[in-house]
Amino acid sequence: MTSTEEQPGSTAPAGAPAPAPRRDRSGRLWQLLALPGLAWLAVFFVVPLYLVLAIVFGRLDPLFRTPVPVWNPLQWDTSVFVDVLRETFTPGGLFGAALVRTVVYVLVASTLCVLIAFPIAYYAARLAGRRRGLLLALLIAPFWISYMMRMLAWVNLLAREGLVNRVISLDGLLDVRPNWLSGNALVVVLGLVYGYVPYMIVPLYAGLDRLPQSVLEAARDLGAGRASSFWRVTLPMCRPTIVAGVLLTCLPMLGDYFTNDLLSASPGTSMVGNLINTTVLTPGQTGAAGAYVTIVFVIALIPMVYYVRSVSREDVART
Repeated sequence: MTSTEEQPGSTAPAGAPAPAPRRDRSGRLWQLLALPGLAWLAVFFVVPLYLVLAIVFGRLDPLFRTPVPVWNPLQWDTSVFVDVLRETFTPGGLFGAALVRTVVYVLVASTLCVLIAFPIAYYAARLAGRRRGLLLALLIAPFWISYMMRMLAWVNLLAREGLVNRVISLDGLLDVRPNWLSGNALVVVLGLVYGYVPYMIVPLYAGLDRLPQSVLEAARDLGAGRASSFWRVTLPMCRPTIVAGVLLTCLPMLGDYFTNDLLSASPGTSMVGNLINTTVLTPGQTGAAGAYVTIVFVIALIPMVYYVRSVSREDVART
């Protein structure tokens, strides 16, 4: 059989070029559709990040104490960044203590968010039936109120004469008036949990709702009970979703400063965001604030890289 002869079962004429695979065409279409998003990221992420670096490695106006960005990387001065790094990893340093405190708060708050959000999302996605949409809307509806108003509501609840102390003291029968809003780390962590738990519920609900029912039924057919099916099938399949939910909560927590300002306002509970905010408002310290932002950005990249690598490995394993 020659190369110009038509192959058995082929619908194309002999010698005609093979049509392009449909997957390649759809891939090119999605690449074109992704261009506006990539342009958006380039304008509103890469450019501001480069501006921060230009300020961090720039110079300071000696008269007005204002930062002067240096746009040429060959002319960057690393002295401010090196001083910040040295102060960060020096025992007793202000930023180092705030960084460790922030990491601890974020880890504890993210863990609590998972423990609170997963049962809610599991029930709404797998057990609520037709009521799951209504249940999810009722859970998220209070969080449509602005973050500031919700935190101010907590301030009123936790005040010395607030509702919490009134319940603890049995409406004044007991002389118990804890000062919740004065340097209490537990209150700051609970405020973070309350503020960011919706960002955990929504991705967990979406991931649990997309679990293939056939796999779960196969596990039951093979003799797995409800608990065994959950631990061996449901939970491993939800791992990327859990990681995505943790990222959606912990990344904004790293830069949060408003929660601590309202619920504590104490240097003993100050987070990285509080230190950055104070440094930005201090004349002549904008470069140091940019260095703090850069360090937090590098730390935030670690879980993001882990998430991308874990998702890539699972995609390769499936193929």
